[in-house]
Amino acid sequence: MLKQLFEYVQRLLLLAHETKQNRDDLEKLQEQVENLTEKVQILAAGMERISERERLEREKNLLQIENAILRLERRLPPAKPPKERD
Repeated sequence: MLKQLFEYVQRLLLLAHETKQNRDDLEKLQEQVENLTEKVQILAAGMERISERERLEREKNLLQIENAILRLERRLPPAKPPKERD
């Protein structure tokens, strides 16, 4: 009976140690998740800035093309009036 009691106490101590180790591991994992979440948020903000910058660049390019077209149109002679059919 004493041997069985000793085994129970030993098992209880082992479970207590494992429980503490699990808690410590869980805290480390929670810190890692928080760090990763922060990094993902930083990356997402960076991607939004890049997307906005690219949108503005496309808009700028479009305006430059429109300006070039307008400049070319000003250089063309005026259109002749259409001939009337009899």
